[in-house]
Amino acid sequence: MSAASAVLATARADFLERIRRYSFLFTLGLALYFGYLTIIDRITLRLGDMRGIFNSAWVGGLLTIVGSTFISLAGFYFVKNTIQRDRETRVGEILAATPLSKTLYIFGKALSNFAVLSLMIAVLALSAIVMQLVRGEDSHVQPWTLLAPFLFLAIPAMAVVASTAVLFESIPYLRGGPGNVAYFFLWIAGLGAGFSSLPPAFDLSGLGLIKDSAMAAAKLSPSHSSFSFSLEVGQHVVPAATFRWDGFVWTPGILLARLIWIVISVLLALLAALLFDRFDPARNFRRPAPVSNAVPALEAVSLTAQSAAAPVALALTPLPDPAARPRFAAILAAELRLSLKGHGWWWYLVALGLAIASAAVPDPTGRGIALALAWMWPILIWSSLGIREAQFQTHQVVFSAPHPIARQLPATWLSGVIVALLAGSGFALRLLLERNLAGLLAWAIGALFIPTFALAFGVWSGTGKPFEILYTLLWYLGPMHAFPPLDFMGSTPATAATRYPLLYLGLTAILFLAAIAGRKRQLLV
Repeated sequence: MSAASAVLATARADFLERIRRYSFLFTLGLALYFGYLTIIDRITLRLGDMRGIFNSAWVGGLLTIVGSTFISLAGFYFVKNTIQRDRETRVGEILAATPLSKTLYIFGKALSNFAVLSLMIAVLALSAIVMQLVRGEDSHVQPWTLLAPFLFLAIPAMAVVASTAVLFESIPYLRGGPGNVAYFFLWIAGLGAGFSSLPPAFDLSGLGLIKDSAMAAAKLSPSHSSFSFSLEVGQHVVPAATFRWDGFVWTPGILLARLIWIVISVLLALLAALLFDRFDPARNFRRPAPVSNAVPALEAVSLTAQSAAAPVALALTPLPDPAARPRFAAILAAELRLSLKGHGWWWYLVALGLAIASAAVPDPTGRGIALALAWMWPILIWSSLGIREAQFQTHQVVFSAPHPIARQLPATWLSGVIVALLAGSGFALRLLLERNLAGLLAWAIGALFIPTFALAFGVWSGTGKPFEILYTLLWYLGPMHAFPPLDFMGSTPATAATRYPLLYLGLTAILFLAAIAGRKRQLLV
């Protein structure tokens, strides 16, 4: 089999497996929903108080930005498990024994990621035609004007995302939770490049290219007009005026800049192939477990013969009655040790520094940001709640112990609450000294909400990825931007004075009941 055939075969098998999942339909449905929000002016692209007329160019440009921003985020998390799945199913060990090189394997996986993400873009592009007709401002559809931004802007972005996902899976420390969190901030930085004055070559999403072209069409100067791309929540704001944008003039410079991103995606795949361990545990960055002294072969045979000849009477110690000796405190201590296991001294030093900062910063806004950082630092501890039993294949032991729901599940949840209380203790101490009871209540509700959120999603999904993604997104939009409806921490006085903390208290109760229901479902399997 040729190299090209091996890459295509690997990509085809992985592609067909992915598009049959419900998560693919869910991600695709969200992309289409965001496209719908652009047509009803909930997702807006504005120059000051102006927007473009919904012709083929404007609809194509808007939905291209939706695709290259939203799908580059949600799509990354959807495709970032292709190598991990081969590890978990032990297919990787079989592939490692074949002549398939790791370079061809990585390129096959990257191509599969690219095909899945491109399919999402293609469906969004076809829906743009329908959305233009539904909007009805300009019913004359120009196929090339509408579809060209998807081809030249969104597709190169998907190629980079596909290779980045494979690269993260090839680096041991980034293939799990740290990589999920790190990519979110990398995505934020890439999105910010579109709003900056950097050259077009640095604009992966194409947002800056559309901004410059639209401003030229509206005859506006960047220094005299604001530019915004946002999701509106609440009352819809009608723009004061419209202008006509007829699309891009695809110059050689723009096309070369987009081609550079394709080249970068290939280089990222090559780097991933260089770092890939080919499923060899000897290349894993972990110390091997100590090997105990084995019994010599002849001695083992002798012992076996003796045991077969004469049975040995063994005295077994009876287990204590669990009803007579409740051990909840010991279970809680064990869960807390498991949560904190593996963190070095520097991790605790950073946590202590953030706790002190959340108490010592004089400005309330600054203290809120310090609390947000303090409650982001233990995210990997919380994301392990409810999934350790499945992750380490100990569910048969844990779930067969007495009272797995009445004792073990509350102990797991309470260990996460203790981590939240300790990490945010500085902020609480400052509120206590200021006698800010409303703020203290909002803080306590946040300390309960976070581990409950993690536990419910962990029990039902069996993985920490959904919590890591949703929590990071909620954390960024709410506490970091002081947006009261999403500020589940009560990190600002404006949030503590509202009814939103009570809303999150009710949501915490619902999530806890969901965690119990999920654990009952696990016991029945």
